[in-house]
Amino acid sequence: MHAKIDELKKIKVGAVSYLNTKPLLYGIKQSAELMEQIELVEDYPSKIAAMLVEGTIDVGLVPVAIIPRLKEWHIVTDYCIGADGDVASVCLFSDVPIEKIEKVLLDYQSKTSVNLVKILLRDYWKINPVPEDAKEDYITDIKGTIAGVVIGDRALVQRKISPYIYDLAGAWKAMTGLPFVFAAWIANKRLPEQFISLFNEANGEGLNNIDKVIAANESAAYDLDIYYRNNISYSLDGDKKKGMEKFLDY
Repeated sequence: MHAKIDELKKIKVGAVSYLNTKPLLYGIKQSAELMEQIELVEDYPSKIAAMLVEGTIDVGLVPVAIIPRLKEWHIVTDYCIGADGDVASVCLFSDVPIEKIEKVLLDYQSKTSVNLVKILLRDYWKINPVPEDAKEDYITDIKGTIAGVVIGDRALVQRKISPYIYDLAGAWKAMTGLPFVFAAWIANKRLPEQFISLFNEANGEGLNNIDKVIAANESAAYDLDIYYRNNISYSLDGDKKKGMEKFLDY
């Protein structure tokens, strides 16, 4: 019975299982003190987001588009999955130039990226293709005048296949002048300050050990040194918060 009570006290943490989260998760998994306090679940972004909304987890690295759906929310670290320019792993892929696209398949794994591409199609590229919610095996349907939004590790692979690649974070930067935040650590309730401090410190630990993170992960599709140091921007600074607020306004 004692073990069950201890289990109930654990803070349930949800994180995305993509390469871009590995630096943040590195420090968390390295901290024995922190791992004793949490129950860690890894899945794709929209799944983690749904768990946070449902309350089956307490804090998650979630797409920022779900913030309006939360009754209560708190950003709990100084870190995020963001980009100040091209992010490489969130793109609109096509066989044809942007103006010839007739339909866009929308990745089911991330609501933020889907909302972002709709904004960019309307206000930046100023085209009006038919949007379609994609099924699991949709990537093979990206051909002819049918384009598709692909995110995460699969996008890094798709970069070698599609002749036209439109980076969503790069387009957002060109349109607004601001960086973009894809996901942040958000809690659906107030968490203990001691935990937040330890959790924040653990996030930073991975970013101080990027070489070790690269050594522990492999990608035949993309150079992780470039990805972690140049494409992904992990600090949730003032400009990123402005970019996040502007996106939520849209």
